[in-house]
Amino acid sequence: MHTDPLLEDLMAQLGSFGKYQLRQHLLHLLTAFLAGMHMLSLTFVAPTPPHRCYIEQLDLNHSGAPVFDKDILAHYMPLKLNGDLDSCKRFPTPEENLTILTCDGKFVYDTSFYGQSRVYEWDMVCERKWMRAFIQSIYVFGVFNGALIFGSLADRFGRKRILCFCAILQFAFAIMGPYITNYIMYSISLFFYGVFGSGGAYVTGFVLSMELIDKKRRTYCGTAFSASFATGVCFVALWSYLIRDVTMLQTVFALHALMLFGHFWFIDESIRWLWSQGLIKEAVAIARKATRINGKTFNNVDERKYSVVALKAVNTVSESYGLSDLFRTPNLRFRAINTAFQWFSIALCFYGLAFNTGGLPGNPYLVFFLSGLADLPGHLLVILIVDKTGRRPLNAFFLFIGGVACIVTTFIPRGLVVTTIAMLAKIAMAGCFAVIYNYTAELFPTVVRNSAVGLCSMSARMGGMLTPQITLLDSLDKSIPTLVFGGVAVVAAFTGLFLPETLHKEMPQSLQDGENFGKGDTAFSSCCGGPSSQEYLRDPEAGRRLK
Repeated sequence: MHTDPLLEDLMAQLGSFGKYQLRQHLLHLLTAFLAGMHMLSLTFVAPTPPHRCYIEQLDLNHSGAPVFDKDILAHYMPLKLNGDLDSCKRFPTPEENLTILTCDGKFVYDTSFYGQSRVYEWDMVCERKWMRAFIQSIYVFGVFNGALIFGSLADRFGRKRILCFCAILQFAFAIMGPYITNYIMYSISLFFYGVFGSGGAYVTGFVLSMELIDKKRRTYCGTAFSASFATGVCFVALWSYLIRDVTMLQTVFALHALMLFGHFWFIDESIRWLWSQGLIKEAVAIARKATRINGKTFNNVDERKYSVVALKAVNTVSESYGLSDLFRTPNLRFRAINTAFQWFSIALCFYGLAFNTGGLPGNPYLVFFLSGLADLPGHLLVILIVDKTGRRPLNAFFLFIGGVACIVTTFIPRGLVVTTIAMLAKIAMAGCFAVIYNYTAELFPTVVRNSAVGLCSMSARMGGMLTPQITLLDSLDKSIPTLVFGGVAVVAAFTGLFLPETLHKEMPQSLQDGENFGKGDTAFSSCCGGPSSQEYLRDPEAGRRLK
């Protein structure tokens, strides 16, 4: 996979970042906005309020608000070891307090704050608590499959075509969700919304922007996608505060998907993809349109010459590379496993914090809004310092700070301090995401770079799927999930120090380049006086497969 000088000359005519790139990029960002909104919408669509067993002596003839006074309930419910009431157990009568019974599927909810919730519909508490965790995981599993499926389809059929296809089905599955009353069908709708929404549309939109914008601006535009995702999270809190009817709230979330319907007319296909398919006339037409919008003069090109060169590239039979090539040699193998673990850990901790903001002290709507807003300083900080500090130390620093902050919250009494420290952890993990995307692309050779990023993306989705399941451990002790999230992040911070630095280094091209790249370069070798960087022998046969 080598740079095509004719294609680069064509792209250079567009300029660095003009009106055309800005308009297209803003349209692409809508996919990230929607992904952020729907990824975390269950926080208020299916919140878990205070609940307890139905107690006939208290609730049979009670017409007012349910009783949740601890002093009264202590006569009807056993206590946990930490002194809290066990909301999933009850006594037969106050006098028979040596016999402990389960709720038998009958629950009472404190509706003083959350008037409605999907949790009420299917009683997703106590022994059915796993059901809520499952629907969150099934959505992320859909994202996992969508990224896998539509990443390949977009390479074959085009980015624009796949994005528009996903936009239609994204809306279809989103709008039916609010009106489904069957748990299994609701889970299926969430899965397919993840496939077509955050999986298909978001990934394709990201690729469209990255293929349009020149390499000097890609760090900023990639960070803009993360910021757009965070903005979608903030809108979850805003709409949830204004709309307390869960069916209407889900409908409003779904209607946002209509914003992508105009993309069929307003966005253009990737010039780079058209070129790779030998569609030179179409690629030149879009380039000519872009230069006109940017106020530049388009230098006419010999399309016949371009076509001959491009078709030769399309028809050239070259050896293909894939995921298995990442594991053929020791240096690449270690780097692939280590980087995948970085992504897994970042996602696990990030979504662990995001999914559980409702458990933090304070108004849940405000806390959730601030949680989304907290991502933005992390992204801004990365833009300002990543080219000064380097990728390796900044990634490890953010992971360590985020992990330690998570662990510290388990030892502090609930209050404003806990919320503040949790926000610090969220800022750090958002910064990690902003660093790791570009860092990963720079760590691996060109011939397997897409495979490496795909492997790491799948690892992140696995972290997202496991997060709700780990959260279930709070039934044993509320501190366990946070300790797990923080502990994994701290371990990843340490292992990340063994990755080579990529700042100001030429990216490797062949597999041999990738194997030689960064050998002996760790944070510890630098501290001990060893070289923090080293020249590596480039393979003269850029496409040669390693044995």
